[in-house]
Amino acid sequence: MAASTFPRLTQSISPSPSKPRFRTRVLVRPSSIPRATLSDPLVLQIAEILEDSLSSSSSSSSSPPPPLQKLRDTSSQSLLSMSWPSRKDEPFRFTDTSFIKHSQIHPVSIPPQSDDLLGISSDTQFPNLVIVDGHVVSSFSQLSDLPDGVYVGTMSNISSATIMKRVLEFVSEFPDGDLFWSLNGIGAPDVTVVFVPAGCRVENPLHLRFYFREGEDSGSKHLPVSNPRVLVLVEKGGEIGIIEEYSGGDEEKCYWANSVMEVAIGEGGKVNHSYIQRQSAGAAHIKWTYIRQESNSTYELIEIGTGGKLSRHNLHVQQVGPDTVTELSTFHLSVRDQIQDLHSRLILDHPRGYSRQLHKCIVAHSLGQAVFDGNVKVNRYAQKTDAGQLTRSLILEPRATVNLKPNLQIIADDVKCSHGAAISDLEEDQLFYFQARGIDLETARKALIFSFGSEVLERLPYAFLRKKVESHIKGLLEPALNRSPH
Repeated sequence: MAASTFPRLTQSISPSPSKPRFRTRVLVRPSSIPRATLSDPLVLQIAEILEDSLSSSSSSSSSPPPPLQKLRDTSSQSLLSMSWPSRKDEPFRFTDTSFIKHSQIHPVSIPPQSDDLLGISSDTQFPNLVIVDGHVVSSFSQLSDLPDGVYVGTMSNISSATIMKRVLEFVSEFPDGDLFWSLNGIGAPDVTVVFVPAGCRVENPLHLRFYFREGEDSGSKHLPVSNPRVLVLVEKGGEIGIIEEYSGGDEEKCYWANSVMEVAIGEGGKVNHSYIQRQSAGAAHIKWTYIRQESNSTYELIEIGTGGKLSRHNLHVQQVGPDTVTELSTFHLSVRDQIQDLHSRLILDHPRGYSRQLHKCIVAHSLGQAVFDGNVKVNRYAQKTDAGQLTRSLILEPRATVNLKPNLQIIADDVKCSHGAAISDLEEDQLFYFQARGIDLETARKALIFSFGSEVLERLPYAFLRKKVESHIKGLLEPALNRSPH
């Protein structure tokens, strides 16, 4: 950006010596700044360094395409009235973000060099795009097996006027995003676009592989942040599978992944979405997923979340036509001092909508936490809706914490809706059932704990991915499976 949208503040933000340094100087004109812009200096500081980072990393002769500039401008304006969330704010009542707030945040603005990517595995059999610290790395990607007319790449490289016009219709059009949504809009170096033309059925799924190489050692006050952003546009009758997989480098590295994915599904379209989050143990992973479904469309999400010190997924689904199908399945696992948080919202506005949501989590650490805040809203004209929501949590340590807030709002009068919630340890009658058949207590516990999450894992539609995730979860659960029952 040529000029900053935000007033300059007095405090300096200095990242580690090996990183580019960003400093802010006093340039305050109280008479020209709305009171709201001074309500939270921290938000403005972060926005400033994101802007400065993009300005310093881009060529002076190039300018972002109109959709990207529109996204940045809209996000900048929305941030002027936002403050950092606290436990006093209802959406963050159970989610402590002070880990991020008390760090010295600096953006990862320089694309990775080839030498930095030698450890990236190629364990996928599908067309794939590699995104490292928010930057697409074409040399490590493989997209040759995609059908004609399908575009996968950055917004800046779009050459088709038709695709660019469609992108412009959807970028930054979501009014309910929070602070982290807007920070991503400012800090995203580009937008990865997946475009599926009308009537095109993509046989093999597209594997989006997100890696985070920049990171600080555990205990450091510095926190690198990257802002990957993806826009998936599936035109009328189109179909595609998306594997969205996040992984870090060193298991103890600290960084902040602030990610956004928008999915727009046209009439009769279908998207099968597998979302795997296994970030480093010291990472903050904050993710927004916004889904827009037109009539007769189908969206299926299978989410597996195990990583991060703080992991927060904001999932918003909007059905904007009749006869839509939405199926959401989530399994979260907390085996360390970590938070696994899902805040979901499903809005049905049209007749004959169908939705199912299953949320399951295991907390296997005395300081582990899980949060589920699920809202299903069936509005007045959504007659003949069939909506179901179920959340079940398994606590394996006495001091572990689970906070559930299922919410079903029904305004229509001709619907079939249900929801349920349960929190428990392993039940004695379940263990007795195994023991009565000659199976020892340890084996019974292992079978019951792993099978609790397998209901979601089995819904992963690709065998190689399912096998890899199952192996990863077994490794994480091993200490809990081998300990004596309390």
